[in-house]
Amino acid sequence: MDTPFPYAQYVTGKQFIGRKSDVTLLGNLLSQGEHVTIYEPPKTGITSLVQQTLFNMRLSGKSFTVGQFSTLNIRTPEAFLLRLGSTLMRMVSSVPDDYRQMTQRYLGGTHFVFDSRAYAETSQVLSLGWDLDSADVLAMLRLPFRLSADRGERFVLIVDEFQCLGLLDDPDRILRPLDTVLREERDNRLFSFVFCGSGVNAMKSIFEGSLLFHRVVERVRISPAEDREISDHVQRGFLAGGKVVNQDLILGACRLFQGNLWYINHFCAICDAMSRGYIMEPVFVEALEDLVSLHEPRFKEIVNGLTTHQVSLLRATVDGVTRFSSADVIRKYGLNSSANVKRVKDALMKKEVLVFDENDTPSLVDPLFEYWVKKYYFEIPQ
Repeated sequence: MDTPFPYAQYVTGKQFIGRKSDVTLLGNLLSQGEHVTIYEPPKTGITSLVQQTLFNMRLSGKSFTVGQFSTLNIRTPEAFLLRLGSTLMRMVSSVPDDYRQMTQRYLGGTHFVFDSRAYAETSQVLSLGWDLDSADVLAMLRLPFRLSADRGERFVLIVDEFQCLGLLDDPDRILRPLDTVLREERDNRLFSFVFCGSGVNAMKSIFEGSLLFHRVVERVRISPAEDREISDHVQRGFLAGGKVVNQDLILGACRLFQGNLWYINHFCAICDAMSRGYIMEPVFVEALEDLVSLHEPRFKEIVNGLTTHQVSLLRATVDGVTRFSSADVIRKYGLNSSANVKRVKDALMKKEVLVFDENDTPSLVDPLFEYWVKKYYFEIPQ
């Protein structure tokens, strides 16, 4: 059923709010055959941005083939490479004989095989006939470039939750050869990777924490939607159901959720379901309580997984502290030492609770978690 406030799926078209410059930038990069990475906090619109960009590119007459897979449940290099190869082959065919021929042509001499029995039983396109070696890795990572070059077609491959490769026992078994192949294939402008991730700090460690992918993968940042654009979207949504809401209430919600459209749409959907006619402030208050109650178990799990020092540094962050290593801050929040502060910061970043900008200024990743922490955990008067 159509809803004016979609939050359970990505959005395109009239439901896509703002970020026109981001769409233009991403479209230009993909049209030029560049590789791109996009990493932002969860539910901030990565998939919507990518899909809106591809939609616009098709409208402008550009022809390309898109594939997509997630690394969320991948824990071995073998699983990643098999999924990569299977996705690529399914992008160009759905015929088992074609899969066999492509395996022989592009992966001959490797340990990758097309197993007709495995395909018949599980629809598994590729299998490994022996242990993975370095030649296998390079051959598979070169496959998209060879396929696109031989077919003379533009390919775009979206890899979701790419930061999960950092959970492999040895991530460099994939990341280093991937960097090598991207540098080797700089002149191939028919194929583009789009590496997406919701683990901001984990993605930073991959793309900024080392020299890997430097100057061969471009980062696209998602710009915040303007409050005016969000307000217009919300008012149109309520008007579609014959309802009216005060603009100040909408702007207050924008500030609370820091422009996060997923939270705003979910919040407005709750308001829409529990109101008729003119929407008053009590409806907003009750809807916020409902939204918080939905996420509270997750928030409790986060704070219950923090050490005492991590909680102390979290409190310092919500109190507005930006420099944690001064003697006064260490003493006030019981952080022990500047060396301990460094360890605690790293732990909170690894848990994706805090993120630090280029000026080393901290902020909480999740705006609703920030609200809950302040009001319900630390009981700071609002």
